[in-house]
Amino acid sequence: MVDEIIVMTSEAVQQIWQALDEVKDPEIPVVSLVEMGIVRDVMINDACVIVTITPTFSGCPALHAMKADIVERLTALGYANVEIKTTFAPAWSTDWITESARAKLRDFGLAPPPIHRGDLNVMLLEVATCPYCGSTNTSLRNSFGPTACRMIYYCNACNQPFEQFKPL
Repeated sequence: MVDEIIVMTSEAVQQIWQALDEVKDPEIPVVSLVEMGIVRDVMINDACVIVTITPTFSGCPALHAMKADIVERLTALGYANVEIKTTFAPAWSTDWITESARAKLRDFGLAPPPIHRGDLNVMLLEVATCPYCGSTNTSLRNSFGPTACRMIYYCNACNQPFEQFKPL
């Protein structure tokens, strides 16, 4: 009997992860919160679903929207009691962005950050690749983009401005 409960719980957790993969980032609707590495954990405790998230920044303006979207999606799935826990440790890292999300970001016109594995000096050494033409003949125009996690670049090859995620 215990094994059946564990299997059911495991299947339920898997179903929840799949549902959360449909919850889009409010600021970048081509990627999900799961693909961005924002959703960190899912647990079922009694009749409560507990979802742990790590926002990209502690002052992320989309935090409330993300929480509401998660609750809405899981409520639609039939879970009446959903709790969202926010954790800042470990801090969110751009290394958590999945490869599929990196491709979607490029297709959206947003250059994904380089994978740095904790060495943030890569930000100073890596050249931003233009998401439109693939050129590395780019230049940083502004370290502060429309959100705290983006920078503005210019492609000298195709003359397109574009944003890149800051490696964090």
